[in-house]
Amino acid sequence: MAWWQVLLGVVAGLVLLYAVLLGLLWGYARRHPETVTAREALRLLPDVVRLVKRLAGDGSLPRGVRVGLVLLLVYLASPVDLVPDVLPVIGYADDAVVVALVLRAVVRRAGPEALTRHWPGPPAGLDLVRRLAGLSAAGPA
Repeated sequence: MAWWQVLLGVVAGLVLLYAVLLGLLWGYARRHPETVTAREALRLLPDVVRLVKRLAGDGSLPRGVRVGLVLLLVYLASPVDLVPDVLPVIGYADDAVVVALVLRAVVRRAGPEALTRHWPGPPAGLDLVRRLAGLSAAGPA
């Protein structure tokens, strides 16, 4: 097999993977429109980044959760996104969906108390983050 055939196969596989991931993100966003709007999520970004850093540094959380949180931080800091950020609105929507998926995994494995314990922002922001994580806004303080 020629080198160009291998390269073409790898590129085709990456394009297919990209299309599948975009489809999954699109499907998730359509099934959960009630969670948090993209505008609300963008407003929360600084507090969410601090929350994720605090959760990742919490030694009491399961190691798999902390590794996922570190990978989330790398993804958010990376200039490479599933949907380029130069596209208005939708460019940042993929970041919000990825954050929501990771926060839901954190809540499933570590409990909602972990979010409350490490939240650095105002209570209204915590309510939005709880919705983003699939919880009701009001919860244990």
